[in-house]
Order: sequence, then structure tokens, then C-alpha cells
Amino acid sequence: MYLEIVSPEATLFSGEVTSVNVPGVNGGFEMLNNHAPIVALLKEGFIKISGNIELNEEVQDKFTKGDKNTTLLKINSGTLEMKDNKIIVLAD
Repeated sequence: MYLEIVSPEATLFSGEVTSVNVPGVNGGFEMLNNHAPIVALLKEGFIKISGNIELNEEVQDKFTKGDKNTTLLKINSGTLEMKDNKIIVLAD
């Protein structure tokens, strides 16, 4: 599935991923390939991206490595839409 994370300053990530775990306002949840369409509000926490991803040098300092093939991005809030195996996160 395809993930795009956009902040007010720049596009932080865009590429293929295996799974995405986000901090929803009603609790965290994970999306895998072929997840049902969803729109959700995000609260402060970490977006956990699983997969073999490559980050642009300009934004590498915003991400941290987790365990195994996991990359973390700290957010304050945001909005997420998933449809047709494409996730778009507007993060603050």
C-alpha cells in the first residue's frame, strides 16, 4: 500500500509500506493492505511505519528507527484518509 505524510512545511514521506499504526483520537489502530476506507482524526503520538522505507535526507531528523523494520514519526495531531490502498496523513 502507498503512504503519503504531509506537514505544513513539506511532504515528509511518500512510498510503499507494509503497515501503518497511528494514534487515533479514539485509540490507536493499524492499517494493512486492502483496509476498508476510513477517515480519522489523530492525536499526539507516534505514526509507526513498517516496511523497507527510504527517507529523504532533508527529513531524516524527524524520524526515528524502531525495532525490526519499523520507523517512527512523532506528531502533535493530524487527519488521515485511507482509500484504495492509499493512505494520506496530514500531520502537525
